Amino acid sequence: MSWIETQSPNFVARHAEEDDSDADEVLELLEGTREELAGVFEQSAGGLTVVIHSNQLQLLLAQPVAAALRLLTTPASRRYVAGWYSRSEIHVLAPRLLSRRASNVPGSLEMLMLSPASLYAQLTAGLNNPGLPPPFTFSNWFRAPRWAWLSAGAGQWFSGQTVHARPAIASRLRDGRRPSFPPGLRDAQLLGGSVFDLVASESGTQAAIELATTAPQSTAEIISRAFPGRSFADTEGVWRAHLARLGGV
Repeated sequence: MSWIETQSPNFVARHAEEDDSDADEVLELLEGTREELAGVFEQSAGGLTVVIHSNQLQLLLAQPVAAALRLLTTPASRRYVAGWYSRSEIHVLAPRLLSRRASNVPGSLEMLMLSPASLYAQLTAGLNNPGLPPPFTFSNWFRAPRWAWLSAGAGQWFSGQTVHARPAIASRLRDGRRPSFPPGLRDAQLLGGSVFDLVASESGTQAAIELATTAPQSTAEIISRAFPGRSFADTEGVWRAHLARLGGV
């Protein structure tokens, strides 16, 4: 397949000819997200290449991590694993394919169409947190499953996906398996944003920024810092109640 390049001030999109109009939409979304996050985080990512894939196989061959992540996530969140990122590139499915993935429940389409923004927000959070990728080093890969909720949650919440996640969260809560707290790897892509949402609702946006940018040492330490004055068990209970409210359960 021959690639076409479309440029914006801070990004270059590589895509198939049939995705030409979609590329403009993706670049517009990313430019808006970059501008918004520049007022939140100290470091901004620019000069990135956005590879817009015209089929699922192409994405999975280019980014095997996305394939592995899809297999490891719960069915309720699997459809939302739509790409991956590195320090210099974002790989994502073309918007026409994202729209086909959407379920009939409200919010599913909106979440999927924000996938490029979510990946960019994950990348940006990682640039501002020495404990999170990028870069993807051996130590980062070793820690990745443990802190997937922190990275994915930052991407989801700061991109605006969390507000659209309620029906998907409800579906997850109905499947009978109790999610861990903080969310494990299987739930990180869908439920990670709920932790940031709870922090912001209790302590404000700045607390959510601090959660995203402070290098994690231990689960107990990061939860204690994000939710001061409560025991881990009490915080878990509050989070589960918040999750139930988000899911309308």
